[in-house]
Order: sequence, then structure tokens, then C-alpha cells
Amino acid sequence: MHTHVNFTPDQLRYLKLLALRYPTVQSAGAEIIKLKTILNLPKGTEHFMSDIHGEYEAFLHILNSGSGEVRNKLDETFENRLTKEEKDQLATLIHYPSAKLALVADEQEDLNSWYNNIIHLLVQVCRYVGIKHTRNLMRSHMPEGYREIIDELIHLRNEDGSKQYQYENIINSIIEIGQAADVIQALCHVIKALTCDHLHIVGDIFDRGPRADIVMDSLMSCHSVDIQWGNHDVLWMGAASGSRTLVATVLSNSIRYNNLDVIETGYGISLRPLSIFANEVYKRCDTSCFQVKLTGADAEHYTEKDKLLSARMYKAITIILFKLEGQKLLRRPEFGMSDRLLLDRIDYAAKTIDIGGKIYPLEDCDFPTIDPEHPYDLTPEESHVIDQLTDSFRHSEKLQKHVRFLYSKGGLYKVHNGNLLFHGCIPMNEDGSLMSFTIGGKVRTGREFLDYADKTARKAYYDKRGTPEREFGMDFLWWLWAGRNSPIFGRDRMTTFERRFINDESTWTEPKNPYYRYYEDPDVCDMLLAEFGLTCKHRHIINGHVPVKVRKGESPIKGGGRLIVIDGGFSKAYQSTSGIAGYTLIFSSHHFRIVSHQPFVGKQAAIKQHHDIQNEHVIFEKMNTRMKVCETDQGRELQAQVDDLTMLLEAYRSGAVRENH
Repeated sequence: MHTHVNFTPDQLRYLKLLALRYPTVQSAGAEIIKLKTILNLPKGTEHFMSDIHGEYEAFLHILNSGSGEVRNKLDETFENRLTKEEKDQLATLIHYPSAKLALVADEQEDLNSWYNNIIHLLVQVCRYVGIKHTRNLMRSHMPEGYREIIDELIHLRNEDGSKQYQYENIINSIIEIGQAADVIQALCHVIKALTCDHLHIVGDIFDRGPRADIVMDSLMSCHSVDIQWGNHDVLWMGAASGSRTLVATVLSNSIRYNNLDVIETGYGISLRPLSIFANEVYKRCDTSCFQVKLTGADAEHYTEKDKLLSARMYKAITIILFKLEGQKLLRRPEFGMSDRLLLDRIDYAAKTIDIGGKIYPLEDCDFPTIDPEHPYDLTPEESHVIDQLTDSFRHSEKLQKHVRFLYSKGGLYKVHNGNLLFHGCIPMNEDGSLMSFTIGGKVRTGREFLDYADKTARKAYYDKRGTPEREFGMDFLWWLWAGRNSPIFGRDRMTTFERRFINDESTWTEPKNPYYRYYEDPDVCDMLLAEFGLTCKHRHIINGHVPVKVRKGESPIKGGGRLIVIDGGFSKAYQSTSGIAGYTLIFSSHHFRIVSHQPFVGKQAAIKQHHDIQNEHVIFEKMNTRMKVCETDQGRELQAQVDDLTMLLEAYRSGAVRENH
């Protein structure tokens, strides 16, 4: 006799819907068993990266290698059975299977024997990295056409040697029919996918480096990823949304750093309208303050004519930018940045500017498009040029695809498995209290303001074009990029104007928000974590944005281990300051491990000479016992499903819901 169970009407309604998916006691019970099995597996490995800044080769290598996790798995799998050189070669193959296979095909005399050996080795690695995963999950990472073959190889056990012939026959058949290279690539993909289960990008994919679009393509192919927007990301999001100001900012930054490949080649946006305008209007102008940064091979390939054109374009778009920013600040007094209205503080006759009551001489006051009586008005020609360029950003199919991905996978912050991830800061006052903002007509602080900011940032892209909500959203994206104490900018002001026109470095200072002093205090870190509901033992803030100056003895671990800064300088522009080429973070079932990376020598050297990025690993926090899935956010969701299915079983057994055989 079944015990009578009382269900509420809402519970019964839900259980009947659940019964459509699990129509019998057997199917519901089987799912409970499967979920409980997953709950008791070790937690998957999380991989954290930040501030990639378009450095796609270094990014792809660190992604492929799992910040050294792939090589660690090879060491654990083979211990002393392979030499260091053999493991280096195998690691390179896993990192770059297609390129390495092409190279080997040209070099190996007995290619079939090489294939046979490599498949044996890769299967062993797959078995090792698959220990903490279900068979279904492993199968999900296998290409459909080879799923049955690879699954059979990995799970064909041969303890007594009786299945050795069957195992060898499968491998020989793969080689005989010419499918070895494809199977090897598939095995390499499985290894990389199982080595790092989830990727977190803690902001700043764009700008500085050469090809952020290649980074975005790679992220879109990742099996599990989330993104916390950085200030350079919202800049491109705003440009794609149709903000003329942010289009001008993107172009000014890209020309300044001679980084136009991503715009012209990556996103197919023509800069011809700007080059024609700049050559005509700024032909006889002083452009000495607008010399483009040329480094390495770039400097050799640029003629004096090229450099002059770049400087003219840079000056032309920057003046347009200053005008558009001024219009925005006049339109949005709630941003509280009227002191950054600078064009109307210039004495054009004396060639000076009044900033904060102090008069500074200007290095350049040759502004053919500025009307001193109406300094923030665009000329008709300027308006036409920026409108053309903005249309090009809006109609770049690839850019729009990438920005939609940033919106769908991204946000200003993320709370995940006891960690709080964000790019910049949680704005704070000088006294250590949370800074309040009145943008949007209501006083908000901390998490409430970040939630509001996240929602408003989405209006810039998704609300109907031309509506006040969308217009405010685009202006707000600019505020996130450069606004006073914005949570992803984290500074009092952006001194682009001063750096271009004033030869006094004291005016170039961009004071950081007090957060960057207080995050050294463990109590402050705990306060911020509590603001986001995190009070568990292994809780951390994971932060990007500000490079760790290793040369000056700075540590990425702050707040007594509560906060980790993982911006170590992917961008080559920052490496002379930071002293390294980036930090990444690994959170496995055993520990937290931070990895510092030296500059990457390049993909070709990695493939041909098996050069890996030199790195140092530091385990800074260990789990008392190996962390299981049941202790993670995913585990709590799975446990809720188990509870629901258990209730469905009770409903079946009590007769409240009928089975459908």
C-alpha cells in the first residue's frame, strides 16, 4: 500500500509537465541515478583569463594548453614512460593538431607507424582525463562521425589481454582507410575539452593587439564559456549598437596603436571616408601631437607619407570624438562630468586652456573644424564622415555576430562556484563605503547598481532604434567606458585630451577609485563578497583590468588571498610595465592555481620547435578534500532536479500522477 501524499495544485501541475519527459517510474528512476552519479564526480576544472586585448596567438596557445593543464595531464598519464621531448611533441600535437599533422606528413618516412603510436598514446590520455567525467559527457565532445569509434577505443578495457586484437584491429582499420589524421584531431579535441571544463573571460577582449575578431571566433567555438565585460568590450559593443561617439573612440584608439587590421580585415569596415576627409581638411595642419605608435616591423614598412596620413586621420577622428563627448556631457548632466567639457575652455587666440582654474599652454591649437563660439558642433563634413563610419559598424555582419555573443554570454559580473568575477571594481568612497550613483533617477550602490548598469547596457543594443531608452543606453555605454568611477573604468577621469595637447604630465593623471587601495584588506574583500551573497569558505574576487606590476614586486594575490588579479599583461603594449605576459587562474577539484606567463614566441616556433610559453605555477589555496560536483552551483541545480524527480516518483506511486507506458 502506498503512503498518501498531498500535493498542492501548483505541484501537481508541474509534476504532470515533468511526467511528459519522464513518463514512467523506470525513466524517472534512471534519471535520478544518472544525476546522483554526476553529483558525486569531482568538480570540473575552471580556466580564468583576462585582458586578452586582441593578442590572438598568445590567447590561442594558452587556451589550447589550458595554461599548462594539458602538459600536466601528460606528465601524470605517462610519468617516466615518455621522455621530456616525447611529451613536448605530444603536447604540441594536442595544442595544434591540424598544423602539426601537416608538418609530420611531410617529415615522417613511415607515417602509418607514427599514426599507430600516436593514437595509442592519445587514447591513454583520453582515458586519464576522462576519469572524472561521465561517458555521456565524453561522447558529447566527440565529432559525430567518429563518436562510436572513439568511444569504443577509450572504453574498450583489456585487463586480461583478451581484447587486444579487437583494439588493435580498430586502430589498423582507421589507418588503412585513411582516417587516422581525422581521428587524431578528434582525440586532441576531446582531451582539451575534458582538461578544462569551463572558460571564464574576465574582460577586455578588444583593442591594443592585432586581431580581437580571431579571439572572438575562438570563444564562439568553446563548449562552455562566460564573459565579464571589460571597458574595451563595451566600447565595441557601443560602436556596434550605433553610437557615433564610441565609433569615433574605437577608431581613435585603433589608429593611435596602428591596429587597423581588426577593423579593415577582421570586420570589413572601410576607412576610406575618414582618410579622404583627413587628407583634405588637415592637409596643412600641425599633426605633431598625433604621431601613430609604430613598433617592430611596422616601423620599417611605413613611409613618411603613410605616417603623415595616419597622423591626419588620428587627429581628424579625435577632434570629432572630443566634440561628440562634449555633446554627450551636455545632454547627460546626471553623469556629473561637466568638468570634462574642455573645448569651451580653450583660449584659441592665446593657445591656452583653463583646467581646474590653472592655465596651461597647448602644444597644438590648429583646429580647422572647431568654431570657438560653438566648439562642440560638428561641421557638415565631419557629421557625414562619422555617419558613414557608424553605418559601416552597424552593418558589419561579423561584428554584429560577435557583439550578440558578448551580450548573450556576458555581463558586468558573475557569481559562480563561490567566486565573484568582474573586470574593473566595485566603486568605493574614500572612507571605504560603497559609492552611490544617481544615474537612472534612483540612488544605487554595489550589486544593485551593477544590476542596473547591466540592464541599461543591454538597452543600447536590443531596444528599438531611435527610442529614448536605446539612446540613453548608448550614452550609458560611453559612461561605462570613460565615466567617473564607472565599475569597469574605475578612475576619476580619462585624460586623453591632456595627453595629446598639454606637455605637463601632472595633468595626465587618472586617479584610481579607492577600491584599488582597499582591496588589499581581507575584511573589505569579505564585505564585497557578502554584498554579492558569498560567505562560503573558498570565496574569492577574481579581477582583471589593472596590470600587476611584477617588476615592482607586486603580487596578483590581494586581500590575504581573498582577491586575485589576473591581468598580467597579455598586451605587448603593457609588458614592459608588467614584466610578464599575463596571469591565468585554474580552479580544479583539488586547488586554486595561478599561472604567470612569459611572452609567447609565436605559433610557428611552437609547432616546429615545440616551444611552449614559459610559465610558473603557484598553488595558493587547497581544498581539504577533493571538491565534488554536488558542492558547485551546477550541483545545486542538479540536486534540485533530483528532488523534483523524487517527488514525481512519489506522485506515481501514490497515484496522484499516472504513468504513461
